[in-house]
Amino acid sequence: MLKNYYQLTKPGIIYGNAITVVAGFLIASRGSVDWWLLLVTLLGISLIMASGCVFNNYIDRDIDALMERTKNRALVKGAVSLRGALFYGVFLGSLGTVLLFLYTNTLIVLVALGGLVAYVGLYSLRFKRTSTHGTIVGSISGAVPPVVGYLAVSNSVDLGVVILFFILALWQMPHSFAIAIYRLEDYAKANIPVLPVKKGIFITKIQMVIYITLFILATLALPVFGYVGNAYFFTMSLFGIVWLTLAGKGFSTTNDKLWARRMFIFSIVILTIFSIMIAFDVVK
Repeated sequence: MLKNYYQLTKPGIIYGNAITVVAGFLIASRGSVDWWLLLVTLLGISLIMASGCVFNNYIDRDIDALMERTKNRALVKGAVSLRGALFYGVFLGSLGTVLLFLYTNTLIVLVALGGLVAYVGLYSLRFKRTSTHGTIVGSISGAVPPVVGYLAVSNSVDLGVVILFFILALWQMPHSFAIAIYRLEDYAKANIPVLPVKKGIFITKIQMVIYITLFILATLALPVFGYVGNAYFFTMSLFGIVWLTLAGKGFSTTNDKLWARRMFIFSIVILTIFSIMIAFDVVK
C-alpha cells in the first residue's frame, strides 16, 4: 500500500526537479549557503510537486489505462481509492505550502502554488487533451523549481531568476518531444494531441532543434551576466553542441524511436551537468 502511494507522487520527477531547486538556490547564495533554508525549501516545494503529480494521476487515470507505460499505475489498477488519492494530494500540497509559508517567504509560496495551478489546472485538465500547445503550458510548471530555489535566497525577481526560468522552460520542450516520439503509439492510442501525433515527427524535429538552440543561448546567459564562471561556460557549450548535433542526426536516422530515446537520455544528462556545474562554478 505504501509503495502505491509513493508511486503516485512520481518520485522520478520529484528527484529530477530537486537538483534544479538546488542549482537555483546556489546561484542566488553566491557561495554563502544557508543549509537549513535550502533543506526546508527543498522539502516544501517537493511536497507541492508531489501533490501536483498525485492530482495528475487522478485526472489522467482514464488515458493512463490506454497507454503501455502507464497502464499499471495505482489508480488504473484500483490499488488506491480515488478518494484516498484526492485526500493524499490535498495533504501533500497543504503541508508543502505551510512549510514554505512558515520558513521561507510569501513570494515563493505564490510562485510554487502558481506552478501547481499551471500543472494541474491548465496542463492536466485543459491543454494536455485538447491542444498541441500542452507541452508549452507544461513547461511553465517545469520551470518553477529552480525559480523557487533562487527566490528562497533573493526574495525578489531579478535577471538571474528570469534566465533560470527560460533555461528550464526551453529544456522542457525537446525533453518532452523526445518522450512523445519514443512513445508515439501510446499517445496516438490515448488520443493525446502531442506535436508528433498532430503535426508529424519531421516538424517536431525542427522544433527540437530550435528549442535546443535557444536553450544553449539561455544557459550561456548565466556566465555572460556574471552568475557563473568559465568552467561552466565551456562545459555547457560543449554539452549543448553535443545535444544539438544529436538532434540534427534525427533528420537522417532510420530509427526514430531509438533516436528519440537517446535524445531523452541526453536531456537528463545535460540537465544534471548544468546543475553540477552551477554548484562547482558559481561566482561568489
